[in-house]
Amino acid sequence: MSDRDTTLAQLKSLMYEFVAARDWHQYHDAKNLSTSIAIEAAELMEHFQWLHSDAVGDVRRDPKQMAEIREEVADILAYLLSFASQMGIDMSEALVDKLKKNADKYPVERYYGKFKADDPPR
Repeated sequence: MSDRDTTLAQLKSLMYEFVAARDWHQYHDAKNLSTSIAIEAAELMEHFQWLHSDAVGDVRRDPKQMAEIREEVADILAYLLSFASQMGIDMSEALVDKLKKNADKYPVERYYGKFKADDPPR
C-alpha cells in the first residue's frame, strides 16, 4: 500500500479490523482516542525537542531517528483514523471544509509569504 493508491476509507477499514480482532472497541471511545492522538503527537515532538530548525536535515538523514519518527506518525494516523470513524467524521470532507474556511480567513493577496497580514513580505 502507498499514499498514491490507498484511500482513507481503506485505511479506516484496516484500523477497524485490527481493533475489532482484539476486541479493543470497548476502549476506543472519543476521549481515549483523542488523548492517544495528543500523547503520540507529543512523542513525535520529542524527536525535535531542543533542536534548532536548521538541524532537521540531520534528523532526516539519520535512519534510526527516521524509523522512530515514522512509527510515531503511524501511531498518530492510526488513532486519528479510529477517532474519525468513531465520531462519524468524513476526513476528506472535513479537510476540504477547513481549507475553504482558512482560505477566506487568510486570503493569498494578504498573506503570501507571511503569517500575519501586517508583516512585511519576505
